[in-house]
Amino acid sequence: MSRSTENTEFDCAACGKHVLPLNNGSYRNHCPFCLASVHVDVMPGDRASECRGVMTAEQIDYHPKKGFQIVHVCSRCGHRQRNKVAENCRQPDDREAIMRIQSRNTPW
Repeated sequence: MSRSTENTEFDCAACGKHVLPLNNGSYRNHCPFCLASVHVDVMPGDRASECRGVMTAEQIDYHPKKGFQIVHVCSRCGHRQRNKVAENCRQPDDREAIMRIQSRNTPW
């Protein structure tokens, strides 16, 4: 499957909002509004999972080379996967949603 085929618009399975494809050279794999995803990959980008469960954003991590990442957990099977935060694009990830997730996981 080509990146242009993967980078398509969709309606979020969790919140129902319309999501546009990314325009920054990457491809969209989660909702920029509620940050939810759908479990479609076994390995990132392969689209080989048959689960199709909604993946909720549970944590924000930072990787020195990849930047901020959303840790998604599948509500159906428990699979965990990291996805880069979408920035500098026409429909960036909601910073307030990211801050809410980050604050839930801050130990103070």
